[in-house]
Amino acid sequence: MPRTTEQAGRRRPRATRRPRRTGWRRLIPTWRMTLAGLVASTLLGVGLFVLGITLVKVPDAHAAATAQSNTWLYQDGSLLTRTGQTNRQNVGLDRVSPAAQHAALAAEDRSFYSEGAVNLKGMTRAALATVSGGGTQGGSTITQQYVKNTYLNQKQTVGRKVKEVFIAIKVDATQSKDEVLAGYLNTSYYGRGAYGIQAASQAYFGVDAAQLTPAQGAYLAALLNAPSAYDVSTATPQGKQNALDRWNWVLDGMVQEKWLSAEERAAITFPEVLKPRSAPGLSGQAGYLVTAATDYLTSHDIVTDAQLAQGGYTVRLSVDPKRQQQLQDAVADQLTANLKPDARKPDAAAQAGAVSVDPKTGAVVALYGGADATKHWINNATRQDYQVGSTFKPIALAAALDSGARTQSGQRITADTVYDGANRRPVQGGQGVPFAPKNEGERGYGPITLQQATDWSVNSVYAQLAQDAGLETVRSTAVALGLPADTPGLKAQGAIPLGVASPSALEMAGVYATLDNDGQQITPWLVGSLEHGGEQMALPEHKVTQAVGKQTARTVTSILQGVVSDSGGTGYRAQELGRPAAGKTGTTDDAKSVYFVGYTPELVTAVGLFGQDPADGAQVSLNGVGGAGSAAGGRFPAQIWTQYMKSALAGQPVRSFPTPAADRRPPAVTPPSTPSSQPPAPADTPSPTPTPSDQPSWGADRNSGPGRNPGRSPSAGSSPSGAPVKPGRASATPGTDSGSVTDQSTATGRATRPVPAG
Repeated sequence: MPRTTEQAGRRRPRATRRPRRTGWRRLIPTWRMTLAGLVASTLLGVGLFVLGITLVKVPDAHAAATAQSNTWLYQDGSLLTRTGQTNRQNVGLDRVSPAAQHAALAAEDRSFYSEGAVNLKGMTRAALATVSGGGTQGGSTITQQYVKNTYLNQKQTVGRKVKEVFIAIKVDATQSKDEVLAGYLNTSYYGRGAYGIQAASQAYFGVDAAQLTPAQGAYLAALLNAPSAYDVSTATPQGKQNALDRWNWVLDGMVQEKWLSAEERAAITFPEVLKPRSAPGLSGQAGYLVTAATDYLTSHDIVTDAQLAQGGYTVRLSVDPKRQQQLQDAVADQLTANLKPDARKPDAAAQAGAVSVDPKTGAVVALYGGADATKHWINNATRQDYQVGSTFKPIALAAALDSGARTQSGQRITADTVYDGANRRPVQGGQGVPFAPKNEGERGYGPITLQQATDWSVNSVYAQLAQDAGLETVRSTAVALGLPADTPGLKAQGAIPLGVASPSALEMAGVYATLDNDGQQITPWLVGSLEHGGEQMALPEHKVTQAVGKQTARTVTSILQGVVSDSGGTGYRAQELGRPAAGKTGTTDDAKSVYFVGYTPELVTAVGLFGQDPADGAQVSLNGVGGAGSAAGGRFPAQIWTQYMKSALAGQPVRSFPTPAADRRPPAVTPPSTPSSQPPAPADTPSPTPTPSDQPSWGADRNSGPGRNPGRSPSAGSSPSGAPVKPGRASATPGTDSGSVTDQSTATGRATRPVPAG
């Protein structure tokens, strides 16, 4: 039905359309679009943040951030060297001065303790400053910088920065502020190859981080901005000014944060900065000392090689830097200065090793391992491949005295016991073919006391003495006195008293230290303290054991004094020390090694000289070394010993050895094998023989004691008695060197090591 006019008038009015936008107005979003975009962006941001937090894990600290050096110190705390690829030593905040902590905060993040892990405002400000070319403070928080140093890298990329933010948030949630600050200070680079504030403190000021002053701490904090450019020792004039400006800015920040008063600030002057120094390496003696200390630590199961390789250890040695230098000087003056390796073959082969020990504590106070550890890597002070010769004889002497041994005729052995010193005299009482060692230079000696046999180092007497004491007793006494049981060549054989074993100079110093210490044995030690991560590590106890009786040790010492002070004693050159000294020379087969080991009441020192072919490392003769004739322990080793001991003991009062109890028993004798006349002067005997007036005043009364008249012939009442023994067949003919003599006194009648010359 058609609509009426009235119905048409009641029709609903049509909505008015919004005018269509034209031109640029079409680009402006509506409020609905804006709101929707904000909601979507927020949701997307939250989603991405949650996704980032979920996906980005805190990685393990990379090796460069955790690598540390090991610091090796002398006994007085002065630096010996550092080892490792990275010069870093991590320290806790308790070992960083508060002033240095505040300086770092003032320079890098003043709101560190009150803000979160990420400072968006600071990052924005830093970005704007970078664009404008200005700015004084980095945009990253200390937490972010710690993350960058420890877990990431230094690349300036968006991806790295995003990861840095997420990791920083996680680190902030799992580590305390103090832990983060300590980590930051330990991983930051300060220039001069120093990573971490401890290494930097030593590099620039020579102090530990705990001792840093506000001025020093502010300078190290300033360096963080530009380590190389701000090193005032090497910087350009502009660089020095920039460093000064930055230093002042840090101090002013400390005042603003109330970490420093205005009055304190006004009194601060720019600190004195050390000149750059070459990093100490392993050349010279440093390498030998580090190697010996490392061997000590690992052999005692204190640390492993792998643990040391990780770094972070501070090792304080027992070595006195003053005495160490004195020992080096003695070798240089007495030996090196006399060598012409390009002109004389023996000179090129000469290798010196020496060790000095405090007999009361066992501490190694000096050690000489060779000319240079980077050129001759074998440590001559600890090597065990050269025989020690007659320096072993005091061990046999101690074994006989301490065990109450008797001669073949049943008399108790004392310093006055008379032995037959005939050359190649067959040893009595052994098994198999009698051992008949030759004396040095094929010299024959008549009836002589044990004191004389020691002074002149008579092989035939000591071979018989060892048999009288018992070869196994001699060996066990050597171990008790300090030689390792597995010492090469240390066997119960007829040649044992002649030094066919090959202990090190360090071990021989330990044996003589036991004699010097009234028979109390302390194994020499080289490490006084060991620290890691701020904690002191336990070291082995220095056990004291009574190896031989006190009177035995004192009697041996008294007899060894004669080697130095008696007429014809092989160690006469040590008289120049000018104070009581005891010692023994040693010269091995063909003089491939020569020794002098001696001591005073205060100090024991062993000096060895070894012939080693520089081409192939073979053992060679030292005869002719230094342009002299036959090499002997009484020459270069005794001269080195004397100069060193003189300087090491300078200024100390002269002390005498304790006197052993007198033994009033009449002299005992051993039967001769063949008649023999009095000997010519031994090889080490000075020419002419010193007269009594040449003897030092401190030894003038020594001939009044037991065995103390080495120049006399045995009295009629003490002439040898007993049935003569028919000479046995020696395995060497006259004229051959003593190395061709084999040990034939054991049950097998065989020996595998040559016999030293004495």
